Amino acid sequence: MCGIVGYAGTAPAQGTSLSANHRALEVIVEGLRRLEYRGYDSAGIAVAGANGIEMRKKSGKLAKLLEELEQNPLPAASSGIGHTRWATHGGPTDENAHPHVVDGGALSVVHNGIIENYSVLKATLLKRGHSFVSQTDTEVAATLLGDTYRELVLAEPGVPSTGRLSRAMAAVARQLEGAFTLVALHADEPGVIVAARRNSPLVVGLGDGENFLGSDVSGFIDYTRRAVELGQDQVVTISAENVEITDFNGVPAEGREYRVDWDAAAAKKDGYPSFMEKEINDQPDAVAQTLLGRTDGEGNLTLDELRVDPSVLKTINRIIVLACGTSAYAGQVARYAIEHWCRIPTEVELSHEFRYRDPIVDERTLIVSLSQSGETMDTLMAVRYAREQGAKTVAICNTNGSTIPRESDAVLYTHAGPEIAVASTKAFLAQITAAYLLGLYLAQLRGNLFQGQIKDILAELAKVPAKIASVLANADQIKDLARSMADTRTVLFLGRHVGYPVAMEGALKLKELAYIHAEGFAAGELKHGPIALIEEGQAVIVVVPSPRGRDSLHAKVVSNIQEVRARGAMTIVIAEEGDESVREHAEHVFYIPETSTLLAPLLTTVPLQIFALALATAKGFDVDQPRNLAKSVTVE
Repeated sequence: MCGIVGYAGTAPAQGTSLSANHRALEVIVEGLRRLEYRGYDSAGIAVAGANGIEMRKKSGKLAKLLEELEQNPLPAASSGIGHTRWATHGGPTDENAHPHVVDGGALSVVHNGIIENYSVLKATLLKRGHSFVSQTDTEVAATLLGDTYRELVLAEPGVPSTGRLSRAMAAVARQLEGAFTLVALHADEPGVIVAARRNSPLVVGLGDGENFLGSDVSGFIDYTRRAVELGQDQVVTISAENVEITDFNGVPAEGREYRVDWDAAAAKKDGYPSFMEKEINDQPDAVAQTLLGRTDGEGNLTLDELRVDPSVLKTINRIIVLACGTSAYAGQVARYAIEHWCRIPTEVELSHEFRYRDPIVDERTLIVSLSQSGETMDTLMAVRYAREQGAKTVAICNTNGSTIPRESDAVLYTHAGPEIAVASTKAFLAQITAAYLLGLYLAQLRGNLFQGQIKDILAELAKVPAKIASVLANADQIKDLARSMADTRTVLFLGRHVGYPVAMEGALKLKELAYIHAEGFAAGELKHGPIALIEEGQAVIVVVPSPRGRDSLHAKVVSNIQEVRARGAMTIVIAEEGDESVREHAEHVFYIPETSTLLAPLLTTVPLQIFALALATAKGFDVDQPRNLAKSVTVE
């Protein structure tokens, strides 16, 4: 889950400006700023200067490293690597921070992922006489790489060092088990950066007289929008003028070049105090962009990215949605719509539990994976397992060129733009929107809905962005309440039908941002146990369904509000405009525009996001970088 940056450029000429001399440092620092959402336990940079490898690293957020660089500057350099860490092996200390420098200071390595056989490798290296200064698996891999490099030097006396680091990296990668991206810089080849990846994200940026590496394109978006996808088990070597890719056996390979469809401005705060507040306010556009261009001239759904043969989709008799965290709640919302529209049994599975229970899947099972980053390791492994069993796989993803879409049979991109805040907001609504499109497409293909019905639902979806904007325009009431509750220690959330996963997502946001106890319950479960939690003053937020419709659950949820209020709860209600019946049962009511039941989560979620953001801000917490969390969970 760490952020990695690599840069290889032309050596600055004598007499050039200070900024030209520090191009490598400039690129790496800016890349780390943009990637800090991936991990912020520590940060470090290593560059290849005139006197070999020089490195600076500090525990804590990137600001600590920048303070260190002010006091102890790095030299001018043409190449370098940087890292911002989310700790796995070893705590967030200076010693465990990356880069790790080994082999007498000649070799520097940064790493993302987990090397599962590191303890066996470490034991072997200890027997060879090596010692270690950190508790990380990274230092083990770096030491092994240093040994392998020196073995090549001894085996090739008098041979120039060019290409040696690439071959050493491939040899080491073949010995490693687990998920990893390794990036290395050696004093013998100062203009070269070499990286290897397995089950861990890495992308190449193509520049003019310079090339880049990043955990994702955010790491170099300020400098180029040309990117290259790397495949599984590949080594990439970049210099100022060249990019070479091989597999772990040294066989040349090709990457796929693509153009990033957003620019650096999209990853900035645009005047908002936090990325999260910006991204909450981005949601009308995120939903609109996800809907854009999905129909033909006659109004029929045409999901061009869905490369599974329609004849295969017609035979599907079961759908399993795979996801984790917020994405799993998006999947729970989608299940209601897909089953209703398509009449296909649909389950939602936590990715990390799926393959370990020996699930039954076959060629008539459709696996739908949800991942904002497309690199969520639990979900990736579950998708691979499902494909091995013969299932067809569709990825719903926000990151072009990421691993899960590349390894799936089809992909539906959400086009929400970069999401930087660790706690997901706009990606959640975009995932739900994309899942609705998938459900409608399947219903169209299989004839479960008349074309007129599908057009009506699409027309209503097209109105949702404006409705979200109206919720955002009336956010002050929610913010004021949240600020008044800054000392609250626990909040419970209730919902029925599609309101249930919305309640769970609301609770998750509060846990992530405000660090208080919060739980989301199916309102019907109250009488089966959770009502014992209600005491005087307990805050309970209730997502109330529309009173319209033949099978409305409205009356039942209003009864739940009465039950908790009778026991002393302070009730906060999210209800549809015009629903005056809830006022007498609630201390606070926030209204959303009228919409159909299945589409309501695109609106009812927004006040809960605003509430969590405002309460956490009132407590003085960093809402963009909550403690112990990272944006992309790239380890199992």
